[in-house]
Amino acid sequence: MSRRSTHWIENWDPEHTRAWEQGNARVARRNLALSVFSEHIGFSVWSLWSVLVLFLSPETGFSLTAGEKFLLIAVPTLVGAVLRLPYSYAVTRFGGRNWTVFASLVLLVPAGLALYVVQHPGSPLWLMLLAGAAAGTGGGNFASSMTNITTFFPQRQQGWALGLNAGGGNLGVAVVQLVGLLVIATAGDTRPSYVIAVYLPLIALAGVLAAWRMDNVDAVRGAPGAQREALSSPDTWWISLLYIGTFGSFIGYGFAFGLVLQHQFGASPLEAASFTFLGPLLGSFSRPVGGRLADRYGGARVTLCTFLAMAAGTVALLAASAGGGSFGGFVAAFTALFVLSGIGNGSTYKMIPAVFALRAEREVTAGHDATQALARARRLSGAVIAIAGAVGALGGVAINLVFRAADGSTAPAFCSFLGYYGLCMLITWTVYLRRAPRPADRTATRPRQASRV
Repeated sequence: MSRRSTHWIENWDPEHTRAWEQGNARVARRNLALSVFSEHIGFSVWSLWSVLVLFLSPETGFSLTAGEKFLLIAVPTLVGAVLRLPYSYAVTRFGGRNWTVFASLVLLVPAGLALYVVQHPGSPLWLMLLAGAAAGTGGGNFASSMTNITTFFPQRQQGWALGLNAGGGNLGVAVVQLVGLLVIATAGDTRPSYVIAVYLPLIALAGVLAAWRMDNVDAVRGAPGAQREALSSPDTWWISLLYIGTFGSFIGYGFAFGLVLQHQFGASPLEAASFTFLGPLLGSFSRPVGGRLADRYGGARVTLCTFLAMAAGTVALLAASAGGGSFGGFVAAFTALFVLSGIGNGSTYKMIPAVFALRAEREVTAGHDATQALARARRLSGAVIAIAGAVGALGGVAINLVFRAADGSTAPAFCSFLGYYGLCMLITWTVYLRRAPRPADRTATRPRQASRV
């Protein structure tokens, strides 16, 4: 490892065991910690409107229908999904540290717009949708952060590292909802500006810390056409479909949970906020667990079991919402789905480097250069992480639009989700388990960790 300038590292090789033990691990973990903080704030801003809609009532001067509220929380989800590809590319163009500084500080724009809107009751819907769209910039942070962090860690630790990075970021959904709960419990449900005020200094702090202590690494620079090459791989699309089921569920349910409780059970803002943070909180903590389990048992196996359990959880939701409904059973089943989606997020993302490292192992066995094969695998893994992250986030948009279309009954929405989980089980079994290749020759030294997807 060598430094070209104060914040650029050249010749970064996390697979070099001695260099890793002599200092590279410390550098990687420092960048991981700051990446988690920045991504955490990004997720909080991204999901800010899922909290603010709980304050938007006739008492505060806002008269929105349930459909308009679901639309308002769907817009930032959509924008965040669309921004994930350019955000991931930006890391390879400008460097992880440089882009993290920008991506953190730009969050002051959606926070400022949201503050303006909530302080002006009667603001038109188009202005509120514009403010919600700006909050989508927080969703782009995930892709740039994950693309950057996957470069810092060796393949054998990527399940843990990616799970921790993503889980710490996902935690922002729960924390902003907990902040909303504290505001409602202490100041009432007419002070949404207090929620935003908490995040303004944190956004600035994330940018300053990234500028001060993060690093750019030359290894993150993608070769021209990396995303185009990844788009041509069938694995990119199979994994993206799986990620719709896991991350799409997490972010879609996270944004919609409070509104569903209000719509399904007539919960007050305080009652809704008292439960909405719990699911995203547990789901965020379970994501690194999913990565660890995938490191040990294989991402495909863990993912298949997760979708099976999510299908069972959805059946429990249907039972809890039938007839008069069971509020306790509904909240418990929804919370279980958050935990399972977090595990699935970690295991599905672990599949990405494993799939492409397995491809590199095959190339080495066929006589190709090991260094080049591994470099290509890492390059494609970074590109697929961005693509899957973008496509997966669209699942959150779909969930909110399905709830909006349900218009009075959540049963059709849950039935559609149940069908999709069944499709994901079929894909996982057919593509990655039923025809799984036998472990390749273990004499292929560099990519050996990938034999089990």
